[in-house]
Amino acid sequence: MTTQTTLKTYDVRTHGCQMNVHDSERLAGLLETAGYIDVHSLPATDRPEAADVVVFNTCAVRENADNKLYGNLGQLRPAKTRNPEMQIAVGGCMAQKDRDTIVQRAPWVDVVFGTHNIGSLPALLDRARHNREAQVEILESLEVFPSTLPTRRDSAYSGWVSISVGCNNTCTFCIVPSLRGKEADRRPGDILAEVTALVQQGVVEITLLGQNVNTYGVEFGDRLAFGKLLRACGEIEGLERVRFTSPHPAAFTDDVITAMAETPNVMPSLHMPLQSGSDRVLKEMRRSYRSAKFLGILDRVREQIPDAAITTDIIVGFPGETDEDFEQTLDVVRRSRFSSAFTFQYSIRPGTPAATMDHQVPKAVVQERYDRLIAVQEEISWAENRAIEGREIEVLVATGEGRKDTETQRLSGRARDNRLVHFAVPDGAQRPRPGDMATVGVTYGAPHHLVADAALTEGPYAVRRTAGGDAWQALQDAPVPGKPAVSLGMPGVGKPVSAPATPACR
Repeated sequence: MTTQTTLKTYDVRTHGCQMNVHDSERLAGLLETAGYIDVHSLPATDRPEAADVVVFNTCAVRENADNKLYGNLGQLRPAKTRNPEMQIAVGGCMAQKDRDTIVQRAPWVDVVFGTHNIGSLPALLDRARHNREAQVEILESLEVFPSTLPTRRDSAYSGWVSISVGCNNTCTFCIVPSLRGKEADRRPGDILAEVTALVQQGVVEITLLGQNVNTYGVEFGDRLAFGKLLRACGEIEGLERVRFTSPHPAAFTDDVITAMAETPNVMPSLHMPLQSGSDRVLKEMRRSYRSAKFLGILDRVREQIPDAAITTDIIVGFPGETDEDFEQTLDVVRRSRFSSAFTFQYSIRPGTPAATMDHQVPKAVVQERYDRLIAVQEEISWAENRAIEGREIEVLVATGEGRKDTETQRLSGRARDNRLVHFAVPDGAQRPRPGDMATVGVTYGAPHHLVADAALTEGPYAVRRTAGGDAWQALQDAPVPGKPAVSLGMPGVGKPVSAPATPACR
């Protein structure tokens, strides 16, 4: 027998990058503060056909992003017809870009808000309900940094921390600067206060977020600020792992490499977007580095951090890309020895300079090059992972990483270098909780993950319980097991009046 709840429910659906994932944590926090509850916190038998408020946090970078959005909106239309009190909101980069077009194409949408005003969502929902008409509010610049907003984090033991928003680059293929605006930096003290607060809640791993994290400090005139921030994170007791994404090769300096190497809790993993190995194409992309500089960065990273796992982004088929250009990309990929690569087929993004460039590459040619690139990178990834066989590694145990864990009886998590690891637990041995650390022996390196079953043949196996595992355990009776309650936002931020040295960032 089901019981009906009088509480209003919400469902936030996220598409796109880590920045969007973090923004969705803010959106969930705002809705819970406004009195809504997560629809997934209800027993399956008590959930409505659709939540009272469904929010799409959209991306405009991926191919067919608009088709995906309108397809999802179309699927909700019957539920909206059956329940006129239901509300649908669209935010994120697609909303910032398309604005009034969304309501024109999907008039059953109630609220459209942009990347700069996610804090307005509850008020816009109330206004749409009162006025009985769609509310569209798009701000052109950031008024309130997202860190000041309440947050409903997805994980008890791992957290995102924004250090900046926006981008000052002008890459011809990218629409992000026009949607996220110019770079705005947080003060170091505010960032470290947020990290410390997360650690006090049981978080053992944080990821620093920014469109270009290594240009952090541009607003307050300190080009060494990012390296200092990494070192300061190393002084926070209880913080076991620090990651960051994504840097830009043009602004990546040796002081950051040294800070990574000398700060024990900064992980030996680095995402360094290549985009193309052709200097001519890089120039057309307005990427202000060339292949030699890129490869030099990787060499210097590996000199100081020999076991660093380096990942990248690559675009295939940029306008005007020739066979020779593509071969140069393959050459740089082979020399870079990436542990993995996020590869994309170029597609036109209206509003970007590349969209109107001559010599758009035919789809069939792009596909053929893409398939060749995938084959080369798969071979490299497999070889790099096979080289780890026989090693002992430490894994931060996670939830949702291993889709086949139930079938294989394995647990999953991430190694220090961010490789995905599936590992066996011997009969009768201590079973780690999500958020705990497990030391395991690698028995097989697959192209996209490591298998660590050494414990089944008396190989290494040890469990270290952590504050992250304790935090996860304490939340098993929460409405959504393992998911923290809403936390309040951090202090206001922005360009400081002056730029005094922050004691923790010496």
